[in-house]
Amino acid sequence: MLYIGIDLGTSAVKLLLMDETGKIHNIVSKEYPLSFPHPGWSEQNPEDWYIQTMTAIEELVSGSDRSQVAGISFGGQMHGLVVLDDQDQVIRPAILWNDGRTTKETDYLNQVIGKEKLSQYTANIAFAGFTAPKILWMRENEPENFAKIAKIMLPKDYLAYRLTGVHCTDYSDASGMLLLDVKNRCWSQEMLQICGVKEEQLPRLYESYEAVGTLKADVAEKLGLSAEVKVIAGAGDNAAAAVGTGTVGDGMCNISLGTSGTIFISSRSFGVDENNALHSFDHADGCYHLMGCMLSAASCNKWWMDEILKTKDYPAEQENIVKLGENHVFYLPYLMGERSPHNDPLARATFIGMTMDTTREEMTQAVLEGVAFGLRDSLEVARSLGINIERTKICGGGAKSPLWKKIIANVMNLKVDVIESEEGPGYGGAMLAAVGCGEFASVEEAAEKLVKVVDTVEPDPELTAKYEERYQKFRQIYPALKELFGKLAD
Repeated sequence: MLYIGIDLGTSAVKLLLMDETGKIHNIVSKEYPLSFPHPGWSEQNPEDWYIQTMTAIEELVSGSDRSQVAGISFGGQMHGLVVLDDQDQVIRPAILWNDGRTTKETDYLNQVIGKEKLSQYTANIAFAGFTAPKILWMRENEPENFAKIAKIMLPKDYLAYRLTGVHCTDYSDASGMLLLDVKNRCWSQEMLQICGVKEEQLPRLYESYEAVGTLKADVAEKLGLSAEVKVIAGAGDNAAAAVGTGTVGDGMCNISLGTSGTIFISSRSFGVDENNALHSFDHADGCYHLMGCMLSAASCNKWWMDEILKTKDYPAEQENIVKLGENHVFYLPYLMGERSPHNDPLARATFIGMTMDTTREEMTQAVLEGVAFGLRDSLEVARSLGINIERTKICGGGAKSPLWKKIIANVMNLKVDVIESEEGPGYGGAMLAAVGCGEFASVEEAAEKLVKVVDTVEPDPELTAKYEERYQKFRQIYPALKELFGKLAD
C-alpha cells in the first residue's frame, strides 16, 4: 500500500509518497507566501496551504496506482493560530509560530498568572510563539474577530479539516498551544478560563497515529482517490521529524537543523525541568518528550549566505573552513529573538571577537558554530536532569552539510547518526499514516523497521576539548548582553 506524508512548513508544503517498506516513490513541494504586516508579525492565509496541498497531492500520485493509496497524515508547523467562524470560514490570516507580537500577553501569563501555575496547568511556561498568548492578543486587539470564533485550530489540523470535515488535533501539536494538560493528555480547564475560550471551541484530541476520518467525497473525487482513504491525525513538525528519524521510545535524541533548530529527547515518562527552559510535550508515539527550540538555525546560515555574502553556493563557502575549535569569532544566533533556553524575544544576533585579520571563512564558521553552541545550551539543561545522551539522529536542511554535522558532533560530544531518509516531518507523517492504517502495530515498530542509519559522525576527543573551551566562553556572551538587548528594543 501507499502512504502520503504532508509536511506543512513555513515557506512550503512538502509531500512524499511512501510504500510499506519505507521506500519513497515521489516527492513534491509547493511554495506559498508569508506576510509581515508589521515588524515582528508573521502571518499566512490557510487557504494557500489547502490549495497548494491539493495541487501537490494530484502531482504526487499522478504516476502511481491511486487505488493503492491507503492513508494520509501530517507533520506541521506548530503553534499557529487558525480561527474559524460558525460557518467554518477562516476569520483572519493565521498568526504563525515565529510571530513576535505577543510580548505583552506572554509577560502577563508568566508574571501575573505566574510560571508556577502555568507549569502546573500545562507543564510549560508561556513563550511568545505559543498559541495561548495569540488568543489573548486577539481578544484584546481584535474583539470583533474574537467574538466570531467557533473553532480554534493549528495549521496542519486545518488541512485535516478540509480533507475530512472533522475538527481535530493531536496531543503533540496541542502541547505547544499552552492550553493542554500535557501530563494528563486533556485540555486544561484553567487555561481555557484564562484565555476566555470554551472547550467546544477546541478540536477533538487524538493520538498522532489515530484515524480522524476518511476523505470527503468531493475531495476524493477531485484527487482521484478512494473515499475510504484514511486521514490520520499526524503530529507537530518536530514530533513528526522525530518519528521520521526513529526518535521514539526512551532516551532517544534527534537534532533538527531546519529554519528553526531543535534538540528533541523522547521519554516513556513525563518530566519537566525546574526552570521550564525546555518544552515538555506529548510525543507522537503515545509517550512524552523534552524539546529545546531555537528560533533561528539553518535560517542563520541562509541569512548570512543570501543576504550578506550574496551567494547561493553554500558548499563553496564551507570548503576552506579548516581551523575547527580555534575560531576567535563568536556569533549569537538570535535573529528572531530566542526561545530555549533563554525565552527572550528581545535577544538579537551578534558577531563578537572580530579583528583586522578576521576572514570571511571565520565569519561563516562562527555562524555554524553559534547554532551548535545554542543547541548545546538546551542539551545542558537535559543533562542537568540526569538524562544521559550519547548519540543523536540529525535531520533538516542544515544536516546536508558534512562540516556542520562534524561541528555538531564535537560541540555536543555526541555520536551523530545520519539516516537514509532526510525527509523528517514528511517521512514521519507517512509512517504515522501507515501505523494508523494497521500496517504496523505501533510507532516504535514502524521506526524499527523503516528507519535505517547509513553513517555516523564520531566526535574527536582533541576537537571536543577545544570546543568545550570555546563553548564556555560562548555561554558568557548572552548574559553579558541581555540588559543591552532590552535597551536596544526600547
